Amino acid sequence: MRRPTSRGWSRGLAIVAAAALLVSGCSGPPDPGETQPAALDAVAEPSPPAAPVPLSLAITPEAGAKGQPLSSEIGITLAGGEISDVSVTRADGAKVNGALREDGTSWVPSSPLNASTTYKASVTARDPAGATQTRTTTFTTMGSPGRETGTGLYLFTGQTVGVAMPVVIEFHPAVPEAARATVQRRLFVTSTPAQPGAWHWVGGNQVWYRPATYWQPGTTISVRSGLRGVPMGNGYYGDIDRSATVTVGPKFVMAVDNASKLMNVYANDALVKTFPVSLGKASTPSSSGTMVVMSKEEQTVFDTTDTDGAAGYRANISFAMRLTWSGEFIHAAPWSVGDQGRRNVSHGCVNLSTPNSAWLFANAHIGDPVTIRGTETRLTRGNGWTAWDLPWTEYVKGSAIPVPAAVVVAGNAAAAAARDPLGL
Repeated sequence: MRRPTSRGWSRGLAIVAAAALLVSGCSGPPDPGETQPAALDAVAEPSPPAAPVPLSLAITPEAGAKGQPLSSEIGITLAGGEISDVSVTRADGAKVNGALREDGTSWVPSSPLNASTTYKASVTARDPAGATQTRTTTFTTMGSPGRETGTGLYLFTGQTVGVAMPVVIEFHPAVPEAARATVQRRLFVTSTPAQPGAWHWVGGNQVWYRPATYWQPGTTISVRSGLRGVPMGNGYYGDIDRSATVTVGPKFVMAVDNASKLMNVYANDALVKTFPVSLGKASTPSSSGTMVVMSKEEQTVFDTTDTDGAAGYRANISFAMRLTWSGEFIHAAPWSVGDQGRRNVSHGCVNLSTPNSAWLFANAHIGDPVTIRGTETRLTRGNGWTAWDLPWTEYVKGSAIPVPAAVVVAGNAAAAAARDPLGL
């Protein structure tokens, strides 16, 4: 039998109440001479307090387990109390450092475990009355993995990044879909001040992390990609742990409009520069969308002869800032100054004069957002760090693990309240 909804219960009560009134109305007022029953005492007895949940603790790996991944955590199942102590040591007595996950489901070592090594774990829990339970286990890790997935982290400690810098982690070969949740659980990001965010997979080769709106200037972002020994699917394991702590610089935003052939530059939401530009010609249009400065090279060489043959070109380029993997850059183009602000003549790049490009190069950071509008083609998802080319409501759908409802709701509110000079 299906249980009625609360609305169904309310409707049923209303019908009963109406029927009671109808019967009362038909029977008429009581006879004044008739003896009426005494009113019943309506005070309900208080409910007894709920019995306390008994303390219960279990941990993994199971005692004697062998061949455990180098990324093994101490799994915890707990009821009726809280964890008061976790101790993990190697067989030689050396202590392993680590910390509990925020949700308390496991204890995570702060560095990968050694291969072919035995470990002992002891976990103690305490209930509100002070009673304790301790569980211990001993397990042995697997040998060094034979096949490893190469991983990369596009951040390095001490770096200053732009407000749109996503945390970008790369994988070769690609992580199959079935393994992505396991991998994602080993990626840790904290920010000060706190700005909750979410991960988004782009196929199996990259995963991004970003908050709902641009990082606040001055934010410290700390990242750990704890992937050494993590099962990556198809018999592969993560190659190495990586970490970085970076600082978010001032807000610096570039907006390019194809209709006007102008770039507006905003610093801390104030318009500070307007530059004429030339974008991609009709046969090689620039992409419309929100991109991020991915790299900066004061001097480089563009060489397309290996892919385009006789139709290709080779040119020395100054003040180049990459926007896409396919080769769209912002750069100095002294040969197109006469076209800048008038017509599009490039192979898809944003052309500036040398002085304007030099100024932009000196002030922009990797991770600064660049939005181009009104061209003949849309930006392809994953062609660069396109995390900001999706609204938050769509972006969170790319996580391999359900994003907590509180993070989604808070992000929706922050995105709705955000005020950006570009109207994004």
